[in-house]
Amino acid sequence: MSETNKVCLLTGVGPGTGTALAKRFAGGGYKVAMLARDADRLAEIAATVPDTYPFPCDVADDSALERVVVAIQKQLGDVDILIHNAVSANLVDFQELEAEDLRKNFDTNTVALLRLAQLTAPAMIEKGSGVIMATGNTAAYRGKASFAGFAPTKAAQRILLESIARSVGPSGIHSVYVAIDAVIDVPWTRIAFKDRPDEFFCKAEDIAEECFHFAHQRKSTWTSDVVIRPYCEQW
Repeated sequence: MSETNKVCLLTGVGPGTGTALAKRFAGGGYKVAMLARDADRLAEIAATVPDTYPFPCDVADDSALERVVVAIQKQLGDVDILIHNAVSANLVDFQELEAEDLRKNFDTNTVALLRLAQLTAPAMIEKGSGVIMATGNTAAYRGKASFAGFAPTKAAQRILLESIARSVGPSGIHSVYVAIDAVIDVPWTRIAFKDRPDEFFCKAEDIAEECFHFAHQRKSTWTSDVVIRPYCEQW
């Protein structure tokens, strides 16, 4: 099957990394099914970027997510690459964290990854190929004081993907967690960090390029868990 017949399902298509990923995979020959809550943004991208298709959806809604995946399969075909980029976060101390907010973040960051993998992996296994990818950050490895509502969900997301990798890897499915240790270059971060030089920011298109690379690695050298960061990032 040529890449022009392959399907990439991408969640979290916002103005930064999500849009860059949609453009890179569409430019690389894929039909990109874009999921996000903002229907207008998806429609705008679909109108300007060939081979991108809008599927408005809140990935935290399990029933809606299942309906959308079925619609994608009917309209575009089975999913060859799954990229879970959607994210929900509350950056507060644990004493200020509402339990319901933590549950919401788990639903978006972790449970949605589980359901998407469950819904798309069977076709990948039948083909003997496919990619399951999630984008994250270093909150998946450490819990800072103000990340009590976020880090647990990202750590769980990373470990869930590792478990998925051990399960489907022998069937030829590449699972990879891409942690982004950076401030991504979007308009609001430029305002928030207005005194920082250009090299402080991570370019969304560069993130997309690396994700495209990871999705096309040879089987003898698969990356499974990786951190990318600007050269000047303190870590």
